[in-house]
Amino acid sequence: MSIRIFIAALIALILSVPVLADASSGSIKIGVLTFGTVNWELEAIRNEGLDKKYGVELDVHLLANPDAGKIGLQANTLDIIATDWIWVSHQYQQGADFKFIPFSTQAGAIMASAGGAVRSLADLRGKRLGIAGGGLDKNWLLLKTYATRLAGLNLERDAQPVFAAPPLLNQQLQDGKLDALLTFWHFAARQEAQGYRRILDGRDMIRGLGIEVAVPNLGYVFKNGWALKNSKELDAFIAASAEARSLLCSSDQAWSKIAPLTQENDENILKILRRDYCAGIVNQWGNPEKAAIGKIYQLLRETGGESLTGAAQELPAAIFWR
Repeated sequence: MSIRIFIAALIALILSVPVLADASSGSIKIGVLTFGTVNWELEAIRNEGLDKKYGVELDVHLLANPDAGKIGLQANTLDIIATDWIWVSHQYQQGADFKFIPFSTQAGAIMASAGGAVRSLADLRGKRLGIAGGGLDKNWLLLKTYATRLAGLNLERDAQPVFAAPPLLNQQLQDGKLDALLTFWHFAARQEAQGYRRILDGRDMIRGLGIEVAVPNLGYVFKNGWALKNSKELDAFIAASAEARSLLCSSDQAWSKIAPLTQENDENILKILRRDYCAGIVNQWGNPEKAAIGKIYQLLRETGGESLTGAAQELPAAIFWR
C-alpha cells in the first residue's frame, strides 16, 4: 500500500468510526462498508432480535472503504471485519495472527451487452475488457488462468484490458466503450436485471479449473488473541449471523426490512440481488473446502506471484478459525 493510500484510508477510518465503546463492555466492534452486503446481515440480526436471542452486543462501525477496516483491525480499534482469505494469508506470512471464518462463496462475473459481439470467453480476443478491482484482483487473476488453460488466451496480450472503479466501467459498458466487463457480483446482479448477458462467473471459472466444491471467497476476519479471550462472544456472533443469513433467504418479511440498504427500488433488481446473495451462502465448510482454497492459492500464486499471495509455497492452514 502506498503512503498516500495509507494516509487516505487512515483519515477515512477516523472520520467514519465513532468513539469506541469501552473494551470491557463485552460488545463486538465490527467494521463494515456502509452499503456492503455484510451490513444486510447485521441489520437482520438487529431487526429479528437475534442479538438478544444469542446474547451478543454489536458495535457496528460504518467504514468509507475496505482499507479503513483493515487498518482498524490492525490497530485494535475494530474486532472483526469482512475481507478475503488472500489478504489474511498475506498478513499471516508477515507475522499477523489473523483468523478467517467463511461468509460467502460469491465472486465476480463477466457481463456483456445482450446484443454485443461477446457471447463466450473466446469472443474476448481483441475486445475491450473492463476489470474492476485492479491488476491484482483475484477475479482477474482467476480469469487469466482460466482463459489460458481452457481457451489458449493470454488476456493481457489478446484482449484490451481496462482497469477502473465499477461505476465508471458500468457507464463505459453502457456507452459502448467496452465490449465486456469483469465486475463484482452485486454489480453483475444489477446489470443482469437490466438485460445484460452473464458470460461467465467465478464459480464457472473455479469449476473449469478442476475444483468442484463451492469455495468461500469472503469471510469474517479477526485476531486470534482477541478470539481466544472473547470466544463466547464470537460463538454467539457466528450463530446469530448464520441465522440472519438463513432468514434473509427464507423470510420475505426479513428481506423486505433490509431491502432499503441495497439502495434499489426496482423489484427485478432486488429479486436478482437476493437470489445471488443466497446462492453465496456457505453450506459446507471442512477439509474439502480448505483443500480447494489451497488449490486456488497455488493458481493465484502462479498468476499473481508473491505480490498477491506472499512467499509461502502453500496456503498457511493456520489462518482458518477452528
